[in-house]
Amino acid sequence: QLSKVKLTFLGTGTSQGVPVIACNCPVCQSRDIHDHRLRTSVLIEHNESSILVDAGPDFRQQMLNAKVKNLDSILLTHEHRDHIAGIDDVRAFNFVNKRPMDIWAEERVQKALQCDFSYIFAENKYPGAPEIILHSIDGLPFLINDLRIIPIRAFHFKMPVYGFRIDNLTYITDANFISEEEKEKMVGTQYLVINALRKQKHISHFSLPEALKLIAELSPRKAYITHISHQMGLSKDVQKELPENVCLAYDGL
Repeated sequence: QLSKVKLTFLGTGTSQGVPVIACNCPVCQSRDIHDHRLRTSVLIEHNESSILVDAGPDFRQQMLNAKVKNLDSILLTHEHRDHIAGIDDVRAFNFVNKRPMDIWAEERVQKALQCDFSYIFAENKYPGAPEIILHSIDGLPFLINDLRIIPIRAFHFKMPVYGFRIDNLTYITDANFISEEEKEKMVGTQYLVINALRKQKHISHFSLPEALKLIAELSPRKAYITHISHQMGLSKDVQKELPENVCLAYDGL
């Protein structure tokens, strides 16, 4: 057993965030801070280690909101823009920590980074461009400092993505299918973070009923729903419908 692992939800919203631009629905017009969601990301801290999972377009704002002064590594679940668009802002940590940023991703995601951020990987780099070191995730467990990370393969419609298990915590976003073999890696999880976009079925994300079914199957002590869209409904109303051990995550939790 590890000593205490701390997880902070930096963003709990889907790709458009909540409120959605130009939307007049009750959720997007809500003044309840629990209904205001930046794009999905979490910070995992243990002893001196600080690990970010996904660096989307709100990365800069999330780092400022959480007052993050040190970041060791970034884990990328997949290459969609709401999960990688903030990579340029690692420059701030390069400057403060005087070292490149370690980024862990599978090979396909690395190729997407090299395409989307070609200037970072250019032979003659522009002065001040971000400094990063890419590390490959190949499905096998790996170490970041003293944290053992177990990748969990899931599918986001037909796109393979990775979730991660660290000790008794499992984090899965942007998925709607996990094989029985990969679920075995999640057995014994005490704290489960799982995506659920809305109550209705969706082509590439778990719906709330599907997420609740998986939670019941794994029976964690506590489960948190993330990657939530405005179609889910008002946070205060949805929370009343959930089992006692399930919580709609919110930014800053």
